[in-house]
Amino acid sequence: MEDGPPTRLISLADDEGNSVTVDVLGLNPRWSAGLRAEIVVRTPFVSGRIDLALSASRLTDWAGALDRLDAGADAAWMEMDRGPSLFVQLDGERGCPEVVVEDESGSMVTVRVPVVPPDDWIADHRRRLRRVVDHWVPQLSG
Repeated sequence: MEDGPPTRLISLADDEGNSVTVDVLGLNPRWSAGLRAEIVVRTPFVSGRIDLALSASRLTDWAGALDRLDAGADAAWMEMDRGPSLFVQLDGERGCPEVVVEDESGSMVTVRVPVVPPDDWIADHRRRLRRVVDHWVPQLSG
């Protein structure tokens, strides 16, 4: 059981030291309808982070992405939106799932991270999403 508010929305990681996470940092002080968050990429080769604003609709969109992944299809999250985009490709270039983080509107950098998540990763992410939504969305205005 977690102490405090839920913060880890996405955690895609493997035993090779590759990971992509999305962490909720709290309410956004400049936007009452949003949360402050960040995407964090860690690999033995490259690491980085980028700020992210989450709204209730973006959380709903993540639920839809999880549904597509569960059905065996690749999924894009926040594609063509302001800020970074996240793509999950179930059969990536290296024969395993890959997470692609694009920051086309800011740094113009794209990072492709191969990960082999555990078998129950989609169910785990649905639980993560539910905890984040249940805790944070009632605190948002609009």
